[in-house]
Amino acid sequence: MSSEKPATFTVTVTEAEDFARRVLTAAGAREHDAAITAENLVFADRSGIASHGLLRLPLYADAAEAGGINTAAELKWVNTAPGGGLLDADGAFGQVAMAEAVRFALEESQRSAAVAVAVQNSVHYGAGAFWVDRLAQQGLVGIATSTTGPVVSPFGGAGKVLGTNPLSVGMPTDSEHPMTLDMATSQGAYGKVVAARNAGLPVPEGWAVDAEGNPTTDAQEALDGSLTPFGGHKGSGLAVALEGLSAALGEAAFAYETTDIWVDPASRMNVGHTLFVVNPEFFTGAEHTRKRLSQLQSTVRSSGKQVFAPGDIEAKNRTAASEIITLAPSTVELLRSAAEKRDVAPLAATSQ
Repeated sequence: MSSEKPATFTVTVTEAEDFARRVLTAAGAREHDAAITAENLVFADRSGIASHGLLRLPLYADAAEAGGINTAAELKWVNTAPGGGLLDADGAFGQVAMAEAVRFALEESQRSAAVAVAVQNSVHYGAGAFWVDRLAQQGLVGIATSTTGPVVSPFGGAGKVLGTNPLSVGMPTDSEHPMTLDMATSQGAYGKVVAARNAGLPVPEGWAVDAEGNPTTDAQEALDGSLTPFGGHKGSGLAVALEGLSAALGEAAFAYETTDIWVDPASRMNVGHTLFVVNPEFFTGAEHTRKRLSQLQSTVRSSGKQVFAPGDIEAKNRTAASEIITLAPSTVELLRSAAEKRDVAPLAATSQ
C-alpha cells in the first residue's frame, strides 16, 4: 500500500458550503452571515482562486472567536444621499458588509446613473469578482476595491506599508458570462503565498522580498518580509491610489495603521471598501452597452489561439466545478483541525 499523500481532495459544492456554515456558526456567526460568507468562499474555490476560498475559513473562524470579527455586528448607514452612502460595518464579516453595500447600490441604481458606497469598520470581503459579477448580471457596471492588512512595500521602498488592494471590475455582456477583472495590485495575492507556505512550495521570483529587503522565493520569508507591487512604479502608484480611495471616503484604516487578522485574530482591522456602480440605462442604454462590451470581449478572444477576455478562465472553472471542487491536502488538513477544534462534523472530502 502506497504511503504517498494524495495530490488533491474533492468535495461537493453543497457539502463545502454546508461545512463552512457549520464551522462559522460554531464559531459564533449568525446563520445568515455564515451562509453568505460560505457561498463567497466556495465561489472562489469554484473559480480556481484557492487563495480566497476555504483556505481562509479557519482564519475567519479564529477571528470570530477572538473578536477580530464581530459576530454580533449591527451595520449602520452613517450617511446616505442620492447616489451614495457611507456604511459602518461594526466589525462584521466583510462578506456581510459587502452584501449590504450591494443591496443598497442595486436599489439606488434604479434612480441614479451612478452610485458610490464607502464601507468602514469591515474585514476582508473575499473574492471581489463575487460582488461585481452579481452587479453585472443585473446589467450594471460594478467596480470594487478594498484595503487589506499591511503586506506590500511601495516601489523602491521597504517595509509593509500597503495592502494588496484588490481591484474588481464587472461589466455586463450578451455572452455566457460578464467580463470581469479581479486582481490584486501586488505581484501575487497574499493568500497564494499563505497557500504556498502551507504546501511547502516556493513563490514565483519577483513576488516578494525578505525582512532585509532581498528578493526571495521562500514563502515563509515572503510572509516575514513583504510582497512587491505588480508593474513596478505603475502598479505601486495604482496600489497607493486604491488604498486612498478605499479608506479615505470613510474612517477606515490604511494598511500600515492596522494589524492583519492573519497575524492577530483579535485585531479589529477597520478595513475599508469602496463600491462604484454605473447603470448604463442612463447613458446609451443597457442593450447598447452590453452589445459593445460583448464586441470587445469577442475581439480580444479572437486575437490569438490562447487569448482570454477578463474573467473567461474563472467562468470556465466555475462551470467545470458546478458540483464538485478540488482542494489541496494542506487546506483539507487545516479544515480538519478547524472542525475538530469546534466539535463540528468533518468535511466529507475524497482523496484523489
